[in-house]
Amino acid sequence: MERTAAIALLKKYNSEPFHIAHAYTVEAVMRWFAEKLGYQDEADFWATVGLLHDIDFERWPEEHCTRAPELLREGGADERMIHAVCSHGYGLCSDIEPDCEMEKVLFAVDELTGLIGAAARMRPSKSCSDMELSSLKKKFKDKRFAAGCSRDVIKQGAEMLGWELDELLSRTLEAMRDCESAIAAECGEQE
Repeated sequence: MERTAAIALLKKYNSEPFHIAHAYTVEAVMRWFAEKLGYQDEADFWATVGLLHDIDFERWPEEHCTRAPELLREGGADERMIHAVCSHGYGLCSDIEPDCEMEKVLFAVDELTGLIGAAARMRPSKSCSDMELSSLKKKFKDKRFAAGCSRDVIKQGAEMLGWELDELLSRTLEAMRDCESAIAAECGEQE
């Protein structure tokens, strides 16, 4: 699926700036991981899955990952993409288990990008560019901070990948630092 078609599909069912920004963030982080983990040839696919992973969440939060297959098929997505999108809700709203490394990365970073984003907004810089891993770990341990970001899902994602939690936190923080200006530009264009 071409990016312009994926964005049009995303915006057909999502209009809230927060949801659009989250989609762009996960898209950029997934592309970053594809490139760092040796899947450069698959980077567009990883990014598109990241962009569309919450396609049904804004309108149908109680049917998250249930409505997605229909919406994605309508947009021309193949079964591989549908499986990947639905697997990010494994154990929460989907029984589709993440199989490949890309699906496991998506499962792990979805909640974590939200946590890092919330932590960045609390900083004087409003950025993650100057955030240290130790600061992120403090926010991670504070269950009251960004309470909607499941620490259990993030930990489970690290386990699925066979990574220590610190490795997942530091890699995702690095990805968000590297992608921050591009994400800001995308979100600025949408306003």
